[in-house]
Amino acid sequence: MQLTRLHVTDSPADTPLAPGGAVVTIGNFDGVHRGHQAVIRQAAERARALGLPLFVVIFEPLPREYFAEVRGVTPVARLTRLRERFVAFDRLGVVDRVVLLPFNRRLAELPAEDFVTRLLVGAMGARHVVIGDDFRFGAQRRGDFALLESLARLNDFGVERARTVALDGERVSSTRVRAALETRDVVEAARLLGHPFFLCGRVMHGDKRGRQLGFPTANIALRRRLSPLRGVFLVRVSGIGGEPRYGVANIGTRPTVDGVEARLEVFLLDFEGDLYGRLVEVDFLAGIRDERRFESLDALVEQIGRDVAEARGLIDTHEGADHPWAVDRPDGERT
Repeated sequence: MQLTRLHVTDSPADTPLAPGGAVVTIGNFDGVHRGHQAVIRQAAERARALGLPLFVVIFEPLPREYFAEVRGVTPVARLTRLRERFVAFDRLGVVDRVVLLPFNRRLAELPAEDFVTRLLVGAMGARHVVIGDDFRFGAQRRGDFALLESLARLNDFGVERARTVALDGERVSSTRVRAALETRDVVEAARLLGHPFFLCGRVMHGDKRGRQLGFPTANIALRRRLSPLRGVFLVRVSGIGGEPRYGVANIGTRPTVDGVEARLEVFLLDFEGDLYGRLVEVDFLAGIRDERRFESLDALVEQIGRDVAEARGLIDTHEGADHPWAVDRPDGERT
């Protein structure tokens, strides 16, 4: 799977990214949840039928983040950074190329008609476009499915609307996933996502406080201003060599030691070794408690001991194919 950055320019592309044509789907795909996966798989079916590659088009930053910055307000916390979206796309096994559109003033002011003719058709070579039912494009979000249909007739490409995915009679959305995470319900989030909620990052040097307290932690850079998740969790960590390892993670500002910046710290169970510099993936499997301030470090250490005991109990209770975070992966296996 290839990643291509595509910028809006004044001159048309000399050669489209897919000279022979491509099937294109577009969206924020924040979280790459079950609804997003359905859009991508529907587009992949069309690509196979036409014998064309599948392009997934995304934006960075997310449009809502760009407009929040313009207005000087705090944006809604995103679910996935670029790296995490790329990982999720790769796991689907059907995406040939991810096209990244840097969302800036130029793209924000691009008329919907130009978005289609200059970018989708001219720069990418779109022969068929699949979009979700709520996708809007172009300046002032004027582009919708009806406009895309009319432009498709003029520019000789096909278009279709993706099927909506619902659970419990309600549409699966990034908003639903975010609401679950904000209440630490990572099991419900996994049900909506189709996979455990995960974060990726490199293990960095911290203040070594966990080691001093008897619980050495891997400090993982979040590289994000906001996270929808706060608290203490049972997690599973990949990227440390061998099989994934269970651990206890705290994500938050560490109020007991007057922390300010949000961090992800993971204490791996029954593990000794040097993880500095490793790129790891942390799957959040079950919530344990909220993050809170303790009156002393001794009280914090006692609570961490209880957290570790609870995490071990969760593993013992739920280990196996039917544990609550086991969700179907696209290849039919369980994770």
